[in-house]
Amino acid sequence: MLNSISYVPHTRKDIHAMLSKIGVKDLDDLFADIPGEIKFKGDMALPMASDEMHVVKHLRRLSKKNANLKDYTCFLGGGIYHHYIPSVVNYVASLPQFYTAYTPYQPEVSQGTLQSFFEYQSMMCELLNMEVSNASMYDGASALAEAMLMASRITGKYEILISKTVHPEYVQVCKTYSRGPGIRIKMIPYDEKGKTNFNAIRGMINSNVSAVVVQTPNFFGIVESLTGLKELPSDILKIIVVNPLSLGILKPPGDFDADIVVGEGQPLGLPPSFGGPHFGIFATKKHFIRQMPGRIIGETVDEEGKRGFVMTLQTREQHIRRQKATSNICSNHAMGIIMASVYLALLGKNGMRKLAELNTYKAHYLAQKFEEMDGFQLKFNAPFFNEFAVETHLNVDTLNAELLKHKIIGPLNLEGFYPELRNTMLFAVTEMVERKDMDTLISKLKEM
Repeated sequence: MLNSISYVPHTRKDIHAMLSKIGVKDLDDLFADIPGEIKFKGDMALPMASDEMHVVKHLRRLSKKNANLKDYTCFLGGGIYHHYIPSVVNYVASLPQFYTAYTPYQPEVSQGTLQSFFEYQSMMCELLNMEVSNASMYDGASALAEAMLMASRITGKYEILISKTVHPEYVQVCKTYSRGPGIRIKMIPYDEKGKTNFNAIRGMINSNVSAVVVQTPNFFGIVESLTGLKELPSDILKIIVVNPLSLGILKPPGDFDADIVVGEGQPLGLPPSFGGPHFGIFATKKHFIRQMPGRIIGETVDEEGKRGFVMTLQTREQHIRRQKATSNICSNHAMGIIMASVYLALLGKNGMRKLAELNTYKAHYLAQKFEEMDGFQLKFNAPFFNEFAVETHLNVDTLNAELLKHKIIGPLNLEGFYPELRNTMLFAVTEMVERKDMDTLISKLKEM
């Protein structure tokens, strides 16, 4: 039933006509496939309608309950990080040349947007040492899921090995994507150092495996040794998940003969934004380009010989027969990659290296403080970037609740993702955390 006040644009007569057309009696029958135990019943506990002025005041009061990153120190990471964003990033990305409504289907009026996409692709190829990059996916998780599908298309095989140190939420998205095509996912265990167990991979390989997925730095912040990937059979694709900022000091995945590289682009000049929207990085080898999903921008010349940019190799279901499409992703997070392009151009090679070094130095400073404390110890003894796991006898959720009282956003509770890591937490340290902030954290933990 529709309420007397409704934002649904269709009248009761419209709805009845549509239901009759498809042979359904009422709206309940339309949603009959949804299990009854998860359907919401009754009326929602919403207040009466109010005028705009009072609604705005109410929302502002609610917003003040948020633990904002201007007033709080943040040690929470797990894939999304609090980095400094230079003012010029938002300024340039908000210029009308870039701030367009939707897809640049008409290149004649979209040269600014198309050129920024092309430059993003070029910078990403240089950063990753890969031959081709698309103009982004939705996020890191969907990028990995699309890489999994791409690997199966290329190899014709439907089993994929994913390291247990890959972001657990990425794995969940892959499992969702895998149901349709019937791809089987097997998890590679990690060793006592929190690294992918490459010895275990050898026993898991069979003729049905299409690809192996490894993340570095992995979900525990540890830098994986990727040399073992070179030992894989040539018919198994190597998919590497990266934190792009770490490539300021780490060798790019292309140096390890990666076939597909994916990652979350948020560290490149985008705010955490409550977890999104951000954008997904996706790059591959040139001879796989026609299997690569997403949007690709190419450089060309017009009939007068002038340089121009166009969308090219459009293998999306909007442009060709759906059964021939590589992906049904019909958009991308264009605003995000424009911000990343400005950020990368602003920092340059030296700036990326210095920023990555700063993140590493600060994280190791805090890790050293934990090693000197009673009741806390580093969980894994291995090189790490800007995150590390700490084991304690304290309850992590209780610890975080106490830290929040002192305007400290605490670490990630790893037990929620890895039941075997009880009372283990993941600390992230970026350039935004100062030494006094870390010393304050240690002081509060000692009090606990």
